[in-house]
Amino acid sequence: MMHTAVGWHVELEFEEDDLHTRAAALVRLPDGREVRARGHASRHFSDSNQPRVGEEIAGARALNDLAMQLLTKAHDEIDEASGRTSRPLTH
Repeated sequence: MMHTAVGWHVELEFEEDDLHTRAAALVRLPDGREVRARGHASRHFSDSNQPRVGEEIAGARALNDLAMQLLTKAHDEIDEASGRTSRPLTH
């Protein structure tokens, strides 16, 4: 059996203001397709300004959306190839 090393590069970009952090995630797949997702975090006005925390929350939400899109894409491909219906596992 031959093993092939494959790598994916995920990019995360953030936009922030005093109360909001928006994250954009992008993964380029080996077939040239791109999957994009977004996440958002809001800071309550009484919380201290901690941009890193907003990035972690918005980034995690974007990555979670990206993961769900990839699961759906994979299961759609399984269904198309097999002629049956598969179901992605969810937490």
